Amino acid sequence: MRKTIPVVQRVFGICHDLTLTINLIYAEALYKDDGATLDDLREAVSTLEETDRTARRVLGGEHPLTVRVGDSLRDARAARAARETPPRDLTEGSVK
Repeated sequence: MRKTIPVVQRVFGICHDLTLTINLIYAEALYKDDGATLDDLREAVSTLEETDRTARRVLGGEHPLTVRVGDSLRDARAARAARETPPRDLTEGSVK
């Protein structure tokens, strides 16, 4: 998809609903992958933030594609935050 997205953007433009959909699917594939790295999650969030801004401007906030992008952005941010936050040491503060 990394090779396809620039072609779609050139052919249809960055504001076309097909371009927005491909960006959405690409970002979802990144953050939903069980083996996603922190960099993958950051790229997904960045892609979705840009796609969300464009979709809101072009399609409006109530359009089903805009809503889906917003939902995915929320989920991707949560996945990124979960990965960025170091796990708590459950033994920390315990009496030995």
